[in-house]
Amino acid sequence: MPLPLGHAAIGLAAYETVQNSDLRRSRWRTFAFVSLLANLPDVDVILGLLLQGNGNLFHRGPTHSLFFALLAGYIASHLWRLGERIPRLGFPLCFGLIFSHVLADMMFTAASVSLLWPFQLYFSPGFSGWGRVVHAVLFQSIQDVGIIAACGLYIGLLRVARGVCKGQRVPVLISRRRP
Repeated sequence: MPLPLGHAAIGLAAYETVQNSDLRRSRWRTFAFVSLLANLPDVDVILGLLLQGNGNLFHRGPTHSLFFALLAGYIASHLWRLGERIPRLGFPLCFGLIFSHVLADMMFTAASVSLLWPFQLYFSPGFSGWGRVVHAVLFQSIQDVGIIAACGLYIGLLRVARGVCKGQRVPVLISRRRP
């Protein structure tokens, strides 16, 4: 199961793919905002901990759904209006960053997610108290090394391809130009 670092790496790779920008030169706020959106579905863990002391209480429920990604993506794409410090990212990108979390959980774990909530609903079984959640985030992120390495390699190859094909978007996933 990807933990916050793995989800952030996947989100940053997705951002790099569609934005055609160099995150090394981008503002740290964009880096932080992209990482936050890529981890947003796990807000259910925080809610479960705060309300009942159990991070699994709501985990993989409604926040791990297509509906949540659409709604939260729409809201996130308009947050820049609250202040100049919030990066301005379009709806498709915000949706994609949030939904990348759901897809990663579907691909890298055996447990179900509530993809089609409210028509289906799943939760993580068991109990994860504060100690277990903090321990997992701080000390079990080693399992994310493969995800981080793969995303880093992908971003590196993408930048090399863009350097070779200057002036072209490689790959062209979202084109703003009209033919």
